[in-house]
Amino acid sequence: MGPPKPTFRLTFLSAFTALLVTLAWTTYARATPGIYQQRPSGRDYPDLYEASISELQDGLERGLFTSVELVKAYFARIEEVNLQGPALRAVIETNPSAMEQAAALDLERSRSGRRGPLHGIPILVKDNIATDASEGMNTTAGSFALLGSVVPRDAHVVALLRQAGAILLGKANLSEFAHGRGDTPNGWSGRGGQGTSPYVPLGDPSGSSSGCAIATAIGLAAGCFGTETGGSIISPSNFNNLVGIKPTVGLTSRAGVIPLSSHQDTVGPLARSVADAAVLLSAIAGPDPRDNYTLAQPQDVPDFTQALKADSLQGVRLGVPRKVFASLDAHIIAAFNATLDIIRELGATIVDPADLPDFEELEASDNQTTVVFTDFKIDLNRYIEELLEVPTGIKNVEDLVAFNFEHADQELPQPFWTDQSGLIQAQNTTGVNQAYYEAVAFDYELGGARGIDAALQAFQLDALLSPSNLAAGPAAIVGYPVVIVPLGFLPPDTPLAEANPIRETGPNQPFGLSEFELISYAFSYEQATHARLKMLAYPEAIPKTQLRDVLAEM
Repeated sequence: MGPPKPTFRLTFLSAFTALLVTLAWTTYARATPGIYQQRPSGRDYPDLYEASISELQDGLERGLFTSVELVKAYFARIEEVNLQGPALRAVIETNPSAMEQAAALDLERSRSGRRGPLHGIPILVKDNIATDASEGMNTTAGSFALLGSVVPRDAHVVALLRQAGAILLGKANLSEFAHGRGDTPNGWSGRGGQGTSPYVPLGDPSGSSSGCAIATAIGLAAGCFGTETGGSIISPSNFNNLVGIKPTVGLTSRAGVIPLSSHQDTVGPLARSVADAAVLLSAIAGPDPRDNYTLAQPQDVPDFTQALKADSLQGVRLGVPRKVFASLDAHIIAAFNATLDIIRELGATIVDPADLPDFEELEASDNQTTVVFTDFKIDLNRYIEELLEVPTGIKNVEDLVAFNFEHADQELPQPFWTDQSGLIQAQNTTGVNQAYYEAVAFDYELGGARGIDAALQAFQLDALLSPSNLAAGPAAIVGYPVVIVPLGFLPPDTPLAEANPIRETGPNQPFGLSEFELISYAFSYEQATHARLKMLAYPEAIPKTQLRDVLAEM
């Protein structure tokens, strides 16, 4: 959830306090029950590299395959590339109860039909999202210090996923403690090792929801839930050619999530399409008494799939905050500029430039550091205190720092992963005081009233539009949502950067488009461009196992 390194995708940004949607979705499959009917012969099964949730649900409903077979296929794909072959290290552990869950959901489908669009669909969750330890998985934020710890209950979002009939396939790797531990390479954790991009060999996967992005990009699951504090869904979605939704803070519960900052943390989906992301978000949004931020949101949570209409850009005014582009690669700016013509053809008016009035002040402000590290110490200490059991004996951030020094071979290995300055900086904070309250208030004003809100009002905009996760900072400090969709790829002759231990850039590295209203606009753009499949992952990173291989073994 912590601050990742800069990335390149197209972002849509809005000041709405919830991702309100008004449009109708007509593409989601509604097949009839009958999972155990005779399978049609010669049937083409969905390609798991790109299979949508609706395609998988359609196959399950028509009896082409079962959830048990789907779990077997995903497990086989993980086995191929996670620790073997390119060793992408996307998944920390798989769920030993997944097959049992799948069998129970197959039986339920045959007897009473499906619960909804996620019934029997395997998904991953980031390793900072709690799952009941009795299921057989750990919740560690990638740290050996929390290995074997027992959480009091499922995270609220996990409980909602179970209620929706989703299958928890496993835990995704991440930048340890959501990149809050210190200055370590994106995608590395002590338990999970160094995750890498499926598009550039040894490439930077970004973070902190690195494993989610790697796994979803190449079809190791139907989708994944990550977390964001300041770019940690948007940035890895950018680097791995995905759709990512960073929800408004409070739209989804953080209860049971290993925290970084209660003011900025949020849980959201990473997916291969806007439709899939909308299905996933709809499953986890809503109030939770254990997270008071969710109680400030509308009690009637919208069905975000109703936003999926291809003509939603007609009559919309979108602004381009050009001042944030200064550090971008020329190829990314050129691709973005070409995309503006496509968006105009879809009926939108582009206001360019439409800069945030306080851009320079936003760039100079360090208030976010004060807020996040103060929150980190308070929130993480509270999380550890509520655990039912911690075999390593750690009780707080101070103990965690000491554990890492004492187990340096696991947690501080040479030469790239020795830093824990984030934990030390958090430990050195002095708690909630006047400076902290002033920093919180200043952030809200800087990012909102004098930042995003001011730009929207001054230029009469519906949303802001930019390449990359350039919108992550202002949106993070004020809690606003961001959606990102694939835009393009760096040229094939882009030089491979040196791997230390990961490469910052390389040929065919994806980048995307992000926006602050969000699902509707992203869907319209996605349907017009279909940019994601213009370039696949490098061949060794693409698992070969498909459903037909699993079915052939039965």
